Amino acid sequence: MKHSLLLTPGPLTTTESVKKAMQGDWCTWEDEYKALTRSIRQKLVEISGGDDRFTAVLMQGSGTFSVEAAIGTFVSQDDHMLIGVNGAYGRRLVEIAERMRIPCSTFSTSDTKQLDPELLETILKSDSSITHVVFVHSETTSGLLNPADELCRIAKKYGTTTIVDAMSSFGGMNMSIQEWDIDVLVSSANKCLQGVPGFGFIIANSSLLSTRKDCAPSLSLDLYDQFETMENDGGKWRFTSPTHAVHAFSQALEELDEEGGVSKREQRYRMNMNILINGMKELGFQTAIEKKIQSPFIASFLYPEHDFSFDSFYKALKKEGFIIYPGKLTDLPAFRIGVIGDVVGSDMVRLLGAIKAYVVREEAISI
Repeated sequence: MKHSLLLTPGPLTTTESVKKAMQGDWCTWEDEYKALTRSIRQKLVEISGGDDRFTAVLMQGSGTFSVEAAIGTFVSQDDHMLIGVNGAYGRRLVEIAERMRIPCSTFSTSDTKQLDPELLETILKSDSSITHVVFVHSETTSGLLNPADELCRIAKKYGTTTIVDAMSSFGGMNMSIQEWDIDVLVSSANKCLQGVPGFGFIIANSSLLSTRKDCAPSLSLDLYDQFETMENDGGKWRFTSPTHAVHAFSQALEELDEEGGVSKREQRYRMNMNILINGMKELGFQTAIEKKIQSPFIASFLYPEHDFSFDSFYKALKKEGFIIYPGKLTDLPAFRIGVIGDVVGSDMVRLLGAIKAYVVREEAISI
């Protein structure tokens, strides 16, 4: 069976060896499986740039499950959460807070602009009730990167707790949870670390997490209880864990090391992105955001000025073995192409060839 290349921000194309790692059946309570969980937790802290003051907790479900677990565990209804919003995933943070009845306000800008550190500081200066600052690092709505290090340093200056949704950036670029003053970082197995869907994870300050017993409004998404069980029972998950995804992730982490670590992976992703953007520009497609804030993970391209059918475009590329994403920008018609996963420069060249063939066909039809 021929598999399509997933050019999305996750799930993404995985290596054959990651797929092969799932070809077994495992008990969740066996010592070997609990040891695997322990090693993954330790490795995630290392990748984050954290020391023994930090811990990693794995959580079943999609990345949003982990985001909700983090917010529910670390923020209470007596707190005031300030949320950065410049895309669909920032807006999702607001929805989570509202569902949990957590008081929240926002510092916002358009979907194609970075969150403004000066605006953040102005708000924090004027409102001492704010206890938590929460935002998305890589906003895949547009493909931009928010200045997480600067935003967190300002937030810590005013004594707030920082929670960063690094779903689509962690493992794909160098960052440091300590140097960037991040208290809580959330990501997922099926993004830049190139595992498969099934669980996310939260990397947090252990001292802070130790104060959150009985704070979560959810049983299954109680991060403290998950942490306590993993600590006290040698890596056991509270409820049925995604055993196949965990084995795949362990293999994916080995392959990250084999590639040369996060720096080398970032180089590959940036090379992919440069090939993509330059090639798309030659074909008449423009990105929705400025180059200086473009992430190396996914790019949004504006529809051409002439008649353009995304549905027709999507189906044509799918037929050639490429899966892309529709757009999520609020005001601009756009589509998205990701460059992460088991993808290299030659794949980008093949994609551009398929896009060029489509453009040529459409131009011939319109004459």
